[in-house]
Amino acid sequence: MVVMSGRRILRREPDGALVVHADLSSLSELGWNEIVVDGRGNAYVNTAGFDLMAGADFAPGTIALVTPDGSARQVAGNVAFPNGMAVTPDNSTLIVAESYGRKLTAFDIAANGGLSNRRVWATLGDGVPDGICIDAENAVWYADVPNQRCVRVREGGEVLATINLDRGCFACMLGGADRRTLLLVTTEWRGPAGMTDGRRTSQVLTVPAPAPGAGWP
Repeated sequence: MVVMSGRRILRREPDGALVVHADLSSLSELGWNEIVVDGRGNAYVNTAGFDLMAGADFAPGTIALVTPDGSARQVAGNVAFPNGMAVTPDNSTLIVAESYGRKLTAFDIAANGGLSNRRVWATLGDGVPDGICIDAENAVWYADVPNQRCVRVREGGEVLATINLDRGCFACMLGGADRRTLLLVTTEWRGPAGMTDGRRTSQVLTVPAPAPGAGWP
């Protein structure tokens, strides 16, 4: 099990203990946001590039690679608020949600975990992607907070399905025994100041999916 705490990645040992797997403080003074671990044990983590919660002005974010031995290095920069990430089943492609760019961006993954051949995987119009996941038909589901929905798109941006909600959707994942259940994490979004006001509006919703999950996470 891999978790993030501040500017470190923690690893859960078989006895349940948490130990430091990697220290990312040399790569960014900011906290780290999303993480995905591929089928080879490489972890990709990202940071927004600015402190949204403190009201800081926008600055581009970065993506770092943490290898199984705990070493870390930056592998991509100039990302417009990187959010959810997913890796294709063959470990060949990393897809990243650029929330402020309103697009999904893809990178080729090298044998050493490095990223290259950056390209737009899908432009999303007014979509603001947060968490994402891949299905077995090579489509991506993305959660959308301001538009209160979860959307399934094909490479190139064709919209295949939209699930409209009554509150912001922050994350989505295909799970269940056959990975055909789409799980949605939702809550009312009232801006950064509203995150600590104590109101409990979060829900986890489930919807049958047209195709099972694939890849990582």
